[in-house]
Amino acid sequence: MRRIKRLKNIIMSLLTVVKSNPKLKKFVHWMIVQQRRAAPRLWVKWFINPFIHKRAKGSIVMSKSRLDLFPFNDFELGANSVIEDFTVINNGVGAIKIGDNTRIGLSNIFIAPITVGNNVMFAQHIVLSGLNHGFEDITLSPSQQDVVTKQITICDEVWIGANSVITAGVTIGKHAVIGAGSVVTKDIPEYCVAAGNPAKVIKKYNFKTATWDRV
Repeated sequence: MRRIKRLKNIIMSLLTVVKSNPKLKKFVHWMIVQQRRAAPRLWVKWFINPFIHKRAKGSIVMSKSRLDLFPFNDFELGANSVIEDFTVINNGVGAIKIGDNTRIGLSNIFIAPITVGNNVMFAQHIVLSGLNHGFEDITLSPSQQDVVTKQITICDEVWIGANSVITAGVTIGKHAVIGAGSVVTKDIPEYCVAAGNPAKVIKKYNFKTATWDRV
């Protein structure tokens, strides 16, 4: 255990040095990232990431999921949380942190930066992307322009229905429910039900009457 901790400290120290040197950073980026792909090289996946990223006790990552994880950004998976098959997790442009007892369903896509709380349910075929490509310069393809990232935050006890899309910069409050097929472009308050494209609040919990009232 001490050896693993010591090795992790060495790796983190090396990453700090790399980040402070642009030329070295470019070379290391080439060593880590597969060319023309947003995926790490196999040696990074097998020999580096296990010492960098945090997976708590009882967490499960199914064998057919795809973790495109890089050592220069954080990835955390909480206790007893599950990532189902065919899901893609990419932390190339920011940290991804997933809380305890959270279930990520089949064929979800998570593109950083994303923070997910505890006891969250994701159904199937959901996309969360904190990344957008610039397009303003018409002399360049959007693929050649700088990317812009905005944090996505999913609070505790949220339930997101199948085939939903959560766009960059959105926060979904505690115990909110997102209807299937919704496109969430703005923040959703806690204890609300939202649905549609773009998603709008259609119900809100009334603490005085203990009922879900239509808005």
